[in-house]
Amino acid sequence: MAGPEGRFGQRLGWYCAERDAERVSLLPPGKALAFAAVGERRCLGVRRAGRWLVCPYGAVLDGAGVKDQCPRCAQLDRSRSVAADTMADDPRPYGVYLAYFGPGLVKVGITAAERGAARLVEQGAVAYAWLGRGPLMAARRAEAVLGSALGVPDRFAKEAKRAARGALPPVAERAAALAELHGAATELAGWPESLEPVEFACADHFELFGLARVPAGGVAELGGLTAGAEVVGEVVAGAGADVYLRLRSADAEGVGGADGEGGEGGAAGAGGPVAVLDARMLSGWVLGAARGRVTTVPVRRVPEAGGAGGGEQEGLF
Repeated sequence: MAGPEGRFGQRLGWYCAERDAERVSLLPPGKALAFAAVGERRCLGVRRAGRWLVCPYGAVLDGAGVKDQCPRCAQLDRSRSVAADTMADDPRPYGVYLAYFGPGLVKVGITAAERGAARLVEQGAVAYAWLGRGPLMAARRAEAVLGSALGVPDRFAKEAKRAARGALPPVAERAAALAELHGAATELAGWPESLEPVEFACADHFELFGLARVPAGGVAELGGLTAGAEVVGEVVAGAGADVYLRLRSADAEGVGGADGEGGEGGAAGAGGPVAVLDARMLSGWVLGAARGRVTTVPVRRVPEAGGAGGGEQEGLF
């Protein structure tokens, strides 16, 4: 089974329940991918103490969704979760951050200080700045203060993030937008005393994500997998869970190798369109090597901003 893991460089995490074994595959630019979905998509279960506990229900999941757990496993997961506010006794220090995804798309969030910028990378934040560090509940209060006083949201839809990546202003403008909001946030009344302010400093992920390699004017989107569906292409860039692939054109030569992976720098995507895949939709599938030479999952052509609506087409790209 495969699932996305986001740290500093995209990768796929593979898990074998029978052997209770895990491994990862890096997804650098130029990496050729050629895999097929096998069987049914199954719930991943719950992760505890650094290992997976297999779903006891053997639940089958929707291939078109990003959720990798059945409702009962998800409920168990949220019973001890910072995100669900069911872990208020967590003694670790937390950081409050501002994350920039594009013009008008700046959010506030919190993450365990020990994770550093990993959470920002996972979310696909193009740039970010820290606001403060302190106890969990103080970080939560600061997050709420920014939401109520300045109207700063705590999340954006993936569609908005994707669209913004195609029209990013220069790095100086990204930093200026964060600096302005950072200054306004630190002057607010009601800032928790136990939260230590952090001086403004902007970190930018444009180069880390390889966004300069994403074609201007929009890209296509890959839909959900079904049994037997295949994806064949070459990694172009990656932001958060989104992997940008140059899909193999119908007349390209060669396919990927074992485990659904090809070699680096091959011609797997030569001449084809670039499409974005939400790697979370791979979670729970058994992935085998592709038998064909083209992508067969649905591909939706996304128009440029302000253009006519795009339609969903069955790939053979």
